[in-house]
Amino acid sequence: MVLDLKTVAGAGGQGASLGDAAYREMKERLIRGKYRPGYKMTVRAVAGELGVSSTPARDAINRLTSEGALVYAGPKTVIVPVLGELDLKELTTIRIALEGLASEKAAPFGSAQHVELLGQIQGRISAALDAGNYGEALWHNKEFHFHVYELAGLPHLITMIESLWLRVGPSLYNLYPEFAQERSGVRNHQMAMEALAERDGAALRAAFENDIRDGYRRLRLAARRSAPA
Repeated sequence: MVLDLKTVAGAGGQGASLGDAAYREMKERLIRGKYRPGYKMTVRAVAGELGVSSTPARDAINRLTSEGALVYAGPKTVIVPVLGELDLKELTTIRIALEGLASEKAAPFGSAQHVELLGQIQGRISAALDAGNYGEALWHNKEFHFHVYELAGLPHLITMIESLWLRVGPSLYNLYPEFAQERSGVRNHQMAMEALAERDGAALRAAFENDIRDGYRRLRLAARRSAPA
């Protein structure tokens, strides 16, 4: 999904408001894995992609570099950083702790409607995997996870989890095609839906922790293969 930045910023929104909207859109794209590690971008390219002027595009890039989501590769170019094995291990350790907590706290608030929505999201993920459209699968994967986490009603925790996804999101491209062939993520999501239906906090936590661990094993292998000799 691509946002209408001027609508998000508000009618006639300019300056800081449009910069905020550009930042949120870029952040969402990074979290959802739209940009792969090593992807290069310039202020001009970002402005053109988002349909804004150079000022809000530059503001968005500056904010994302300050958060470590982008790094400067030159005076006018930034890249999506490539995470090494140690970075992935640390981020995974923190993700397991925070996302496990969020899912466990979310369990008591699960309902048939929530489970049905998750099933619809998972249907879109599975269809994208069948078609080999891994970018689309990643886009909806974020929806699946955060729909559960947000049920916990802990906004500060969600903010912390988002900051982790901002760093690891682009690397999730390295899950494929193997992760699609094994369908371990699909199985973990199915377990999560069953646990939410039963409002079983321990089982819901285990499902998401397993999902993160399964992904990490694949990402670690990809990091080892791409590491300099």
